[in-house]
Amino acid sequence: MNNAAERPLNGDVEDDDDDDGADLEAWERTYAEDRSWEALQEDESGLLRPIDTTAIYHAQYRRRLRNLAATAATSRIQKGLIRYLYIVVDLSKAASERDFRPSRMAVIGKQVEVFIREFFDQNPLSHVGLVTIKDGIANCITELGGSPESHINALMGKLECSGDASLQNALELVLGCLNQIPSYGHREALILYSALSTCDPGDLMETIQKCKKSKIRCSVIGLAAEMFVCKHLCQETGGTYSVALDESHFKELILEHAPPPPAIAEYATANLIKMGFPQRSAEGSVAICTCHEEAKAGGGYTCPRCKVRVCELPTECRVCGLTLISSPHLARSYHHLFPIVMFDEVSPSQNDSSRSFPNTCFGCQESLLSQGNKPGLSVICPKCKQQFCLDCDIYIHESLHNCPGCESSRHSKSVTAS
Repeated sequence: MNNAAERPLNGDVEDDDDDDGADLEAWERTYAEDRSWEALQEDESGLLRPIDTTAIYHAQYRRRLRNLAATAATSRIQKGLIRYLYIVVDLSKAASERDFRPSRMAVIGKQVEVFIREFFDQNPLSHVGLVTIKDGIANCITELGGSPESHINALMGKLECSGDASLQNALELVLGCLNQIPSYGHREALILYSALSTCDPGDLMETIQKCKKSKIRCSVIGLAAEMFVCKHLCQETGGTYSVALDESHFKELILEHAPPPPAIAEYATANLIKMGFPQRSAEGSVAICTCHEEAKAGGGYTCPRCKVRVCELPTECRVCGLTLISSPHLARSYHHLFPIVMFDEVSPSQNDSSRSFPNTCFGCQESLLSQGNKPGLSVICPKCKQQFCLDCDIYIHESLHNCPGCESSRHSKSVTAS
């Protein structure tokens, strides 16, 4: 009888197993969830060292670059340099699921912050707005603007999940905001959808046709399973639909929307756009800022047409409506018209057979040799035949810089000619 009384029941054993995670300290739970031991491998000497993920990340990056290049080569397209993008974030109850660690909502907040910074880095003349969906209602938390910090701060203050998602309400809100955009602007919507259903007040298919008629390119990234209505929305409006498998895959999918997308020629009309290049105000001057509607001392920029003060560039003057930019913004956007040629990969076997390749990167002057003084993975510019490491390859193409080897050879030729 005593043994029977002391023997735990099956339900008690399961409860003990469930309580193991609750008994862990906070720092222990962090390591248990991240499974950081899987990022270690044993080297030749028997010591543990972290797995080098540079080659894996570089392969993913070059695959994304090749896909974009193939899309541009097979279609009669032009790049959309001035983009008006609304990011729709699903904050319904489904966003609190923990299949993404620590939750879908936390992963979305983190990756949206990364995407907004990358978006403005590659599209300095474009604008972004934020829309959230929860409790069956779509709320616009930020208007279209060019300040990444204001969008990020507004989103971080609204990360709360509740209720159901309504895809139709979100599309109607985005439709009403983007219909006011001039014809030279490229209208886009990027929807980060967590739910497996949508609670709509009307006919969603009719709203999709309105988006198609208004030339709004809608793309959806799902965090659960594939939904027919989301796929139909992307097919009708010319967007892309994908489902994220994990956090790294989700980051890769969302960053694919940072470069200017191909624009269908019949939808993109060529127009002359009036732009102003304002001068920076004196540090001691005091003027009323039209952005915050209050007096500020020093800094800011003065509109060349109506002489009002604005805080940052690029923006649109709220008084005269003139687009205000700086010359570096225009120059960086111009690079999208002439994309940098992809570098050719050089395998270690090619490095061994050809002795003409150097052992240092032309860009950062770091060694191209891996452990054991063996040649590692590298790339070579097809024009100047200079060799670069993987980090320099990513930096040159993502930051839209010209090849330093081609620049130096061009400079040397001009000096010789003079």
